[in-house]
Amino acid sequence: MAGRKAQPLTDRWRYAGEALHRHWARLHLGDREPWPDARQVSAHARHGALAEMVAAHGGASTVAHELQQAWREFHAGQFADAIRRGGALGPLGAPAANKAAEVQLLHGKPDTSAALKALSAAIERGEAAVTELPDYPNAHYMLALVLGRYGQRISIVKALAAGLAGRIRAGLERTLELEPRHAEAHLAFGLYHAAIVAQLGALAGRLSYGVSRDAALEHLGRAARLAPALPIVHIEHAHGLLLLDSARYREEAGALYRRATECEPLDASEELDVRRARRGLP
Repeated sequence: MAGRKAQPLTDRWRYAGEALHRHWARLHLGDREPWPDARQVSAHARHGALAEMVAAHGGASTVAHELQQAWREFHAGQFADAIRRGGALGPLGAPAANKAAEVQLLHGKPDTSAALKALSAAIERGEAAVTELPDYPNAHYMLALVLGRYGQRISIVKALAAGLAGRIRAGLERTLELEPRHAEAHLAFGLYHAAIVAQLGALAGRLSYGVSRDAALEHLGRAARLAPALPIVHIEHAHGLLLLDSARYREEAGALYRRATECEPLDASEELDVRRARRGLP
Protein backbone atom coordinates (compact mmCIF):
# COMPACT_ATOMS: atom_id res chain seq x y z
CA MET A 1 0.00 0.00 0.00
CA ALA A 2 3.01 2.22 -0.42
CA GLY A 3 2.23 5.45 -2.18
CA ARG A 4 -1.37 5.63 -1.00
CA LYS A 5 -2.05 8.94 0.68
CA ALA A 6 -3.28 8.40 4.24
CA GLN A 7 -6.68 9.78 5.07
CA PRO A 8 -6.36 12.71 7.47
CA LEU A 9 -7.72 11.97 10.91
CA THR A 10 -8.08 14.17 13.94
CA ASP A 11 -5.38 14.00 16.57
CA ARG A 12 -7.78 13.31 19.42
CA TRP A 13 -7.61 9.51 19.47
CA ARG A 14 -4.23 9.12 21.17
CA TYR A 15 -5.41 7.70 24.52
CA ALA A 16 -2.08 8.32 26.20
CA GLY A 17 -1.24 6.83 29.59
CA GLU A 18 -4.20 5.64 31.65
CA ALA A 19 -6.73 7.03 29.17
CA LEU A 20 -6.61 3.84 27.11
CA HIS A 21 -7.52 1.69 30.11
CA ARG A 22 -10.31 4.05 31.17
CA HIS A 23 -11.94 3.91 27.76
CA TRP A 24 -11.12 0.27 27.00
CA ALA A 25 -14.56 -1.24 27.65
CA ARG A 26 -16.28 1.16 25.24
CA LEU A 27 -13.50 0.97 22.65
CA HIS A 28 -13.83 -2.82 22.65
CA LEU A 29 -17.58 -3.02 22.98
CA GLY A 30 -17.75 -4.80 19.65
CA ASP A 31 -14.99 -7.39 20.02
CA ARG A 32 -14.83 -7.73 23.83
CA GLU A 33 -11.04 -7.90 23.75
CA PRO A 34 -9.72 -8.20 27.33
CA TRP A 35 -7.39 -5.55 28.69
CA PRO A 36 -3.85 -6.75 27.83
CA ASP A 37 -2.06 -6.50 31.17
CA ALA A 38 0.75 -8.70 32.47
CA ARG A 39 -1.73 -11.07 34.11
CA GLN A 40 -3.54 -11.60 30.82
CA VAL A 41 -0.26 -12.19 28.97
CA SER A 42 0.91 -14.69 31.59
CA ALA A 43 -2.39 -16.58 31.38
CA HIS A 44 -1.95 -16.98 27.63
CA ALA A 45 1.75 -17.84 27.73
CA ARG A 46 2.19 -20.42 30.45
CA HIS A 47 4.27 -22.86 28.41
CA GLY A 48 5.64 -23.74 25.00
CA ALA A 49 6.44 -21.34 22.19
CA LEU A 50 4.44 -18.47 23.67
CA ALA A 51 6.28 -18.68 26.97
CA GLU A 52 9.56 -18.57 25.08
CA MET A 53 8.40 -15.60 23.03
CA VAL A 54 7.33 -13.67 26.13
CA ALA A 55 10.65 -14.39 27.82
CA ALA A 56 12.53 -13.31 24.69
CA HIS A 57 10.64 -10.00 24.68
CA GLY A 58 11.51 -9.19 28.29
CA GLY A 59 8.67 -10.81 30.22
CA ALA A 60 4.92 -10.45 30.63
CA SER A 61 4.96 -6.79 31.71
CA THR A 62 7.01 -5.73 28.69
CA VAL A 63 4.84 -7.71 26.29
CA ALA A 64 1.70 -6.26 27.89
CA HIS A 65 3.07 -2.76 27.39
CA GLU A 66 3.79 -3.51 23.73
CA LEU A 67 0.29 -4.93 23.23
CA GLN A 68 -1.22 -1.81 24.78
CA GLN A 69 0.90 0.28 22.45
CA ALA A 70 -0.25 -1.71 19.42
CA TRP A 71 -3.89 -1.15 20.36
CA ARG A 72 -3.17 2.51 21.14
CA GLU A 73 -1.78 2.88 17.61
CA PHE A 74 -4.82 1.11 16.19
CA HIS A 75 -7.24 3.43 17.95
CA ALA A 76 -5.24 6.48 16.87
CA GLY A 77 -5.45 5.42 13.22
CA GLN A 78 -1.78 4.48 12.98
CA PHE A 79 -2.72 1.21 11.34
CA ALA A 80 0.63 0.38 9.73
CA ASP A 81 2.38 0.89 13.09
CA ALA A 82 -0.18 -1.33 14.83
CA ILE A 83 0.39 -4.05 12.24
CA ARG A 84 4.15 -3.92 12.74
CA ARG A 85 4.05 -3.80 16.51
CA GLY A 86 1.33 -6.42 16.88
CA GLY A 87 2.92 -8.66 14.27
CA ALA A 88 6.21 -8.61 16.18
CA LEU A 89 4.44 -10.16 19.18
CA GLY A 90 3.40 -13.32 17.38
CA PRO A 91 0.04 -14.92 18.22
CA LEU A 92 -0.48 -12.56 21.17
CA GLY A 93 -0.30 -9.53 18.91
CA ALA A 94 -2.15 -11.05 15.95
CA PRO A 95 -5.61 -9.70 16.91
CA ALA A 96 -4.36 -6.10 17.07
CA ALA A 97 -2.33 -6.48 13.88
CA ASN A 98 -5.14 -8.17 11.98
CA LYS A 99 -7.83 -5.73 13.03
CA ALA A 100 -5.56 -2.89 11.94
CA ALA A 101 -4.93 -4.60 8.61
CA GLU A 102 -8.64 -5.17 8.05
CA VAL A 103 -9.55 -1.55 8.79
CA GLN A 104 -6.69 -0.22 6.69
CA LEU A 105 -7.84 -2.30 3.72
CA LEU A 106 -11.51 -1.48 4.26
CA HIS A 107 -10.95 2.27 4.14
CA GLY A 108 -8.00 2.40 1.76
CA LYS A 109 -7.85 1.61 -1.94
CA PRO A 110 -4.77 -0.53 -2.50
CA ASP A 111 -4.46 -2.45 -5.75
CA THR A 112 -5.56 -6.07 -5.72
CA SER A 113 -2.08 -7.58 -5.50
CA ALA A 114 -1.10 -5.38 -2.53
CA ALA A 115 -4.38 -6.11 -0.77
CA LEU A 116 -4.08 -9.86 -1.26
CA LYS A 117 -0.47 -9.79 -0.03
CA ALA A 118 -1.52 -7.91 3.12
CA LEU A 119 -4.45 -10.27 3.70
CA SER A 120 -2.27 -13.35 3.16
CA ALA A 121 0.11 -12.09 5.86
CA ALA A 122 -2.86 -11.46 8.17
CA ILE A 123 -4.23 -14.95 7.53
CA GLU A 124 -0.84 -16.44 8.39
CA ARG A 125 -0.77 -14.49 11.66
CA GLY A 126 -4.33 -15.55 12.41
CA GLU A 127 -3.66 -19.21 11.79
CA ALA A 128 -0.70 -19.13 14.19
CA ALA A 129 -2.85 -17.41 16.82
CA VAL A 130 -5.63 -20.02 16.54
CA THR A 131 -3.07 -22.82 16.86
CA GLU A 132 -1.38 -21.36 19.93
CA LEU A 133 -4.49 -19.84 21.56
CA PRO A 134 -7.44 -22.15 20.77
CA ASP A 135 -9.55 -20.73 23.63
CA TYR A 136 -8.98 -17.06 22.78
CA PRO A 137 -12.16 -15.73 21.09
CA ASN A 138 -10.45 -13.00 19.11
CA ALA A 139 -7.86 -15.35 17.68
CA HIS A 140 -10.74 -17.09 15.91
CA TYR A 141 -12.67 -13.92 15.13
CA MET A 142 -9.80 -11.96 13.63
CA LEU A 143 -8.84 -14.93 11.44
CA ALA A 144 -12.42 -15.25 10.22
CA LEU A 145 -12.49 -11.49 9.62
CA VAL A 146 -9.44 -11.43 7.36
CA LEU A 147 -10.53 -14.63 5.59
CA GLY A 148 -13.81 -12.87 4.84
CA ARG A 149 -12.05 -9.81 3.47
CA TYR A 150 -9.83 -12.08 1.37
CA GLY A 151 -12.93 -13.77 0.00
CA GLN A 152 -14.45 -10.42 -0.92
CA ARG A 153 -11.29 -9.47 -2.80
CA ILE A 154 -11.25 -12.64 -4.90
CA SER A 155 -15.09 -12.69 -5.28
CA ILE A 156 -17.71 -14.67 -3.38
CA VAL A 157 -17.81 -17.32 -6.11
CA LYS A 158 -14.06 -17.96 -5.95
CA ALA A 159 -14.13 -17.86 -2.14
CA LEU A 160 -16.84 -20.54 -2.04
CA ALA A 161 -14.92 -22.67 -4.53
CA ALA A 162 -11.76 -22.35 -2.45
CA GLY A 163 -13.54 -23.60 0.66
CA LEU A 164 -13.23 -20.35 2.58
CA ALA A 165 -16.87 -20.42 3.65
CA GLY A 166 -16.37 -23.40 5.92
CA ARG A 167 -13.30 -21.87 7.54
CA ILE A 168 -15.04 -18.55 8.12
CA ARG A 169 -18.10 -20.25 9.58
CA ALA A 170 -16.00 -22.42 11.89
CA GLY A 171 -14.11 -19.38 13.15
CA LEU A 172 -17.24 -17.37 13.84
CA GLU A 173 -19.01 -20.28 15.50
CA ARG A 174 -16.00 -20.88 17.75
CA THR A 175 -15.83 -17.18 18.61
CA LEU A 176 -19.47 -17.14 19.65
CA GLU A 177 -19.11 -20.40 21.55
CA LEU A 178 -16.33 -18.80 23.60
CA GLU A 179 -17.91 -15.31 23.79
CA PRO A 180 -21.66 -15.25 23.03
CA ARG A 181 -21.83 -11.45 23.43
CA HIS A 182 -19.26 -10.78 20.71
CA ALA A 183 -21.21 -8.22 18.66
CA GLU A 184 -18.76 -8.07 15.77
CA ALA A 185 -18.83 -11.86 15.36
CA HIS A 186 -22.64 -11.78 15.26
CA LEU A 187 -22.41 -9.02 12.66
CA ALA A 188 -19.95 -10.99 10.55
CA PHE A 189 -22.02 -14.15 10.85
CA GLY A 190 -25.14 -12.29 9.74
CA LEU A 191 -23.27 -11.00 6.69
CA TYR A 192 -21.94 -14.51 6.03
CA HIS A 193 -25.49 -15.87 5.81
CA ALA A 194 -26.74 -12.90 3.78
CA ALA A 195 -23.88 -12.97 1.27
CA ILE A 196 -24.28 -16.67 0.49
CA VAL A 197 -28.06 -16.40 0.23
CA ALA A 198 -27.60 -13.45 -2.13
CA GLN A 199 -25.10 -15.38 -4.25
CA LEU A 200 -26.75 -18.81 -4.38
CA GLY A 201 -30.37 -18.22 -3.42
CA ALA A 202 -32.17 -19.33 -0.28
CA LEU A 203 -32.64 -23.00 -1.19
CA ALA A 204 -29.17 -23.68 -2.62
CA GLY A 205 -27.56 -21.71 0.21
CA ARG A 206 -29.39 -23.74 2.82
CA LEU A 207 -28.63 -27.10 1.18
CA SER A 208 -24.98 -26.35 0.40
CA TYR A 209 -23.87 -24.21 3.35
CA GLY A 210 -26.65 -24.30 5.94
CA VAL A 211 -27.36 -20.59 5.63
CA SER A 212 -30.71 -18.84 5.81
CA ARG A 213 -32.36 -15.43 5.71
CA ASP A 214 -33.68 -15.96 9.22
CA ALA A 215 -30.21 -16.66 10.60
CA ALA A 216 -28.86 -13.57 8.84
CA LEU A 217 -31.55 -11.39 10.39
CA GLU A 218 -31.08 -12.99 13.81
CA HIS A 219 -27.33 -12.36 13.94
CA LEU A 220 -27.55 -8.85 12.48
CA GLY A 221 -30.25 -7.95 14.99
CA ARG A 222 -28.25 -9.43 17.85
CA ALA A 223 -25.22 -7.32 16.90
CA ALA A 224 -27.38 -4.18 16.80
CA ARG A 225 -28.71 -4.89 20.29
CA LEU A 226 -25.28 -5.64 21.74
CA ALA A 227 -23.41 -2.64 20.32
CA PRO A 228 -25.79 0.11 19.16
CA ALA A 229 -23.13 2.79 19.75
CA LEU A 230 -20.88 1.46 16.96
CA PRO A 231 -21.35 2.94 13.48
CA ILE A 232 -19.98 -0.18 11.78
CA VAL A 233 -22.83 -2.22 13.28
CA HIS A 234 -25.46 -0.06 11.55
CA ILE A 235 -23.51 0.15 8.27
CA GLU A 236 -23.04 -3.60 7.99
CA HIS A 237 -26.57 -4.27 9.24
CA ALA A 238 -27.80 -2.16 6.33
CA HIS A 239 -25.47 -3.98 3.94
CA GLY A 240 -26.78 -7.34 5.09
CA LEU A 241 -30.40 -6.30 4.64
CA LEU A 242 -29.72 -5.02 1.14
CA LEU A 243 -28.04 -8.30 0.23
CA LEU A 244 -31.15 -10.17 1.35
CA ASP A 245 -33.69 -7.96 -0.44
CA SER A 246 -32.71 -4.49 -1.64
CA ALA A 247 -36.27 -3.46 -2.54
CA ARG A 248 -37.86 -4.68 0.68
CA TYR A 249 -35.24 -3.24 3.02
CA ARG A 250 -34.26 -0.04 1.18
CA GLU A 251 -35.92 2.32 3.65
CA GLU A 252 -34.69 0.41 6.70
CA ALA A 253 -31.16 0.38 5.30
CA GLY A 254 -31.33 4.14 4.77
CA ALA A 255 -32.42 4.62 8.37
CA LEU A 256 -29.52 2.47 9.55
CA TYR A 257 -27.05 4.56 7.57
CA ARG A 258 -28.47 7.71 9.14
CA ARG A 259 -28.16 6.11 12.56
CA ALA A 260 -24.50 5.36 11.82
CA THR A 261 -23.87 9.02 10.99
CA GLU A 262 -25.31 9.99 14.37
CA CYS A 263 -22.93 7.77 16.35
CA GLU A 264 -20.25 9.55 18.36
CA PRO A 265 -16.91 8.03 17.31
CA LEU A 266 -14.34 7.20 19.97
CA ASP A 267 -11.42 6.24 17.78
CA ALA A 268 -10.07 6.65 14.26
CA SER A 269 -11.74 3.49 12.97
CA GLU A 270 -15.14 4.66 14.16
CA GLU A 271 -14.54 8.10 12.71
CA LEU A 272 -13.79 6.54 9.33
CA ASP A 273 -16.96 4.47 9.63
CA VAL A 274 -19.06 7.59 10.28
CA ARG A 275 -17.52 9.25 7.25
CA ARG A 276 -18.28 6.16 5.16
CA ALA A 277 -21.88 6.20 6.35
CA ARG A 278 -22.25 9.84 5.34
CA ARG A 279 -20.92 9.07 1.86
CA GLY A 280 -23.29 6.13 1.55
CA LEU A 281 -26.49 7.88 2.58
CA PRO A 282 -29.21 7.20 0.00
